[in-house]
Amino acid sequence: MAQRFGGEIINSDSRQVYRYMEIGTAKPTSQERAQAPHHLLDILDPGQDFGLGSFLSLANQEIQEILGRDRLPMAVGGTGQYIWALVEGWQVPQVAPDPEFRRAKELEAEEQGRLALYRELESIDPQRAAQLDPRNLRRVIRALEIHHSTQSLPSSYSSQGEPTVRPLIIGLNLDRQELYARIDERVDIMMETGLEEEARSLASMGYPLGKGALASPGYLEMGLYLSGEIGLDEAVRRTKFQTHRMARRQHTWFKAQDPRIHWLSAASSNLEAEAAALVEGFLAGG
Repeated sequence: MAQRFGGEIINSDSRQVYRYMEIGTAKPTSQERAQAPHHLLDILDPGQDFGLGSFLSLANQEIQEILGRDRLPMAVGGTGQYIWALVEGWQVPQVAPDPEFRRAKELEAEEQGRLALYRELESIDPQRAAQLDPRNLRRVIRALEIHHSTQSLPSSYSSQGEPTVRPLIIGLNLDRQELYARIDERVDIMMETGLEEEARSLASMGYPLGKGALASPGYLEMGLYLSGEIGLDEAVRRTKFQTHRMARRQHTWFKAQDPRIHWLSAASSNLEAEAAALVEGFLAGG
């Protein structure tokens, strides 16, 4: 689509912004990147903070620059919060990281369990809590940090502002069992192409597997394997299972009944033509 319509791709995946995480994030290959300009890939080291505010600032800047070149911005990725914040013009609180608050909450999680912090967020802001995975300690703490700093509900920042551009939203869906089969095949390919070695390399650079940017499926399980807590087969099995869960959670953000999304079947033999027809209509003002 980018080649056909003069598009430039803006990465909207919260993990692909990080360097050294090629295989575990299924990042576009060098061959794929050569086919169209890509933005917001490999811009940070895994130990650096990156969140919604950073994404919106950079993505909106990229959009204006791409439009200025008379080309088509294409935000692509599975991080629903990033996509909707961009589409809906969210205003995000400019709350700087508070290392002392974060350390205190991390200690709380160690002593009382991660669920205790999630329950705290639920009591403060049920709407924001419902959007988060209870096990995603980093995002739960960030939501609590925003409330601590501003005394406002984190969810209150998700409905303000105006979109900077008129969007066309295309979603791909697939039968659940076929989706799981594709996920399992992708995880097997990741293992064959060096996920274990990539995880070892990241650990050798001092990045803790299973924490921060490396808390996502694949790296967490490889960390457990490399530390001797589980076997390799179990690590692969858990990676597949957790990726299935992540795919299900995307339905929280991308709902089948959302009229703004033009859903296409990823299994369609005519997928590219169907997508192209939507883009052509959009560009024509339809």
